[in-house]
Amino acid sequence: MRNRVVIENVQPEIDHGSYFIKRVPGERVDVTADIFGDGHDHIRASLLYRHESQKRWTEVFMEEGINDVWTASFKVEQKGLYHYKVAGWIDHLLHWYDGFLKKQEAGQDMKVELKIGAGFLRRAAAQYPKPKAKDLKEVADQLEEEGKYDEAVQLVLSPGFKQIVESTPFKQFETIYDHNLRVRVGWEKEMFSTWYELFPRSTAQEPGRHGTFKDVERLLPRVQEMGFDVLYMPPVHPIGKLNRKGKNNSTNAKPGEPGSPWAIGSDEGGHKAIHPELGTQEDYEALIEKARGMGIEVALDLAFQCAPDHPYIKEHPEWFVWRPDGTIAYAENPPKKYQDIVPINFETEDWKNLWEELKSVVLHWCEAGIRIFRVDNPHTKPFRFWEWCIAEVQKQYPDTIFLAEAFTRPKVMAELAKVGFNHSYTYFTWRNTRRELEEYMTELTRTESREYFRPNFWPNTPDILAYELMNAGPSTFAKRFMLAATLSSNYGMYGPSYEFMEHSPNTNGKEEYLNSEKYETRHYDWNHRNRLTELITKVNHIRKEQPALQDTWNIYFTRTDNESLMSYVKLTEDKNNIIWCVVNFDTDYRQSGFVEVPKQLLGLTGTVNLRVTDLLTGQIYHWFNDWNYVELNPDQLPGHIFKVELNNRR
Repeated sequence: MRNRVVIENVQPEIDHGSYFIKRVPGERVDVTADIFGDGHDHIRASLLYRHESQKRWTEVFMEEGINDVWTASFKVEQKGLYHYKVAGWIDHLLHWYDGFLKKQEAGQDMKVELKIGAGFLRRAAAQYPKPKAKDLKEVADQLEEEGKYDEAVQLVLSPGFKQIVESTPFKQFETIYDHNLRVRVGWEKEMFSTWYELFPRSTAQEPGRHGTFKDVERLLPRVQEMGFDVLYMPPVHPIGKLNRKGKNNSTNAKPGEPGSPWAIGSDEGGHKAIHPELGTQEDYEALIEKARGMGIEVALDLAFQCAPDHPYIKEHPEWFVWRPDGTIAYAENPPKKYQDIVPINFETEDWKNLWEELKSVVLHWCEAGIRIFRVDNPHTKPFRFWEWCIAEVQKQYPDTIFLAEAFTRPKVMAELAKVGFNHSYTYFTWRNTRRELEEYMTELTRTESREYFRPNFWPNTPDILAYELMNAGPSTFAKRFMLAATLSSNYGMYGPSYEFMEHSPNTNGKEEYLNSEKYETRHYDWNHRNRLTELITKVNHIRKEQPALQDTWNIYFTRTDNESLMSYVKLTEDKNNIIWCVVNFDTDYRQSGFVEVPKQLLGLTGTVNLRVTDLLTGQIYHWFNDWNYVELNPDQLPGHIFKVELNNRR
């Protein structure tokens, strides 16, 4: 082995190339590597990449930085998989050229140096196609032409010769770092989406009637008007009748109580069936089609668990755990008991057939038109199953999104994202203070997790009424909403409960709703509008109009002189769209203070000259100072969403 260059610490690289990183078309991949060699010879390095449909690699020369850290970038334009790798070598042509310049400046005779350079050019020519090789040989001949010493020296000193050295390096004994580095480029909605969750059984116009898919269709204009582009509903399958839960999770349901939709399966069918009271599969497909025509994707809840009377239990008893007394083991999280749910035994000897069946469930709904799955409790199923299942589904339906509903330990959530989940629930629900959120956003956007973990911020779910929202007023709901919608490009809400500011907690002291919709059918006045409805609508439309809010990774926190005010800037790479948010964390009292202009980030020199328009109110301000005054009354708005126009960009 005669290669003298060492390449290590290549980033991004997820677990030694075991997993791909994630992007959408138009995003950039920034690659860094520690590259060094022995001695003082000059090193060159390249980043090489190609789409899976291409055979030839595209080469980007890397730039050397401090402490042997080299960098290069490429943009992904097509969906699918990209491969990338790094190469490094000692470039004797470059080393000679640099030495030539120094020796010539020192007044040395360069005749021998010209011959050495000509030799390197000819050896380099052997590495290139005929047209390029011919050009290099002609230049080599000019360096050695009799009686043309001065002309040859001037040729080497010319900008054109420098370009030759830089664009046609002499590669010898390359070190190749190829660790199966990949980028999965997916659907644009993986980067930017706005989710609204509702229970279809609670959509009837008349009190006391079970809602249907046709009732949901009637609500699509409202969902569209409010600016949501994903409509997520809990499982739409038949609900188990055996051990059905009643109101507030009581052990025994009373006659007429609908049960939890997450207790899937009965004599009416299983995971490939529709709950009869909602309608038919044809009705469901009609809803999917109509919603898509309005720019809304319907998301299906994928809950791989069964009610005790699910058809699988009779057809495949080997897929479940049976206790010594002959009864089936239901779900438990001691001391909690879930008598209406039976977990699937993924350790069954018949695991291959189990996996194939569960994959067929996903494909069944893909064929019906579903492209987004919210996956319930994925962390209670094997990582390897999800890695296989998601990859298999995306082979047939590449534009398929899987959201991991896993509020669990950080490493488990990270592993689910690595194996293929496109979106992930997060700890946003429990990050309440300004400092907590700044630290959490920095962790999500400035560490390795940025490469594979796409956060989807939810202030509430049917399972979770956060402590901050318990018995809270409209200002708290408005603040939490604005944070979710502007910090993350993907966010969602358990819609009617949040929009209508339901805040009564269960009396058990846990983060649960009193009279949870999980166990009963509700009736809502869907024509009702309130302060929060209007704010949600306004912010969602701002998100659609401002590209800077359609990215999670472009956030920069700026300084304020008031701890109650959080300030952050989001901007596009070309700085053509700059959004500056200031949020008041005090939901009871008016707060004011000064926010600092991030001049370096905005490319400003000298005196500040900004025109800022509050997109929520239309009010225009002109800022001429490094620090500028803001004031927020929580009874009016939770924050500012400023659009910034630069009048003195560098």
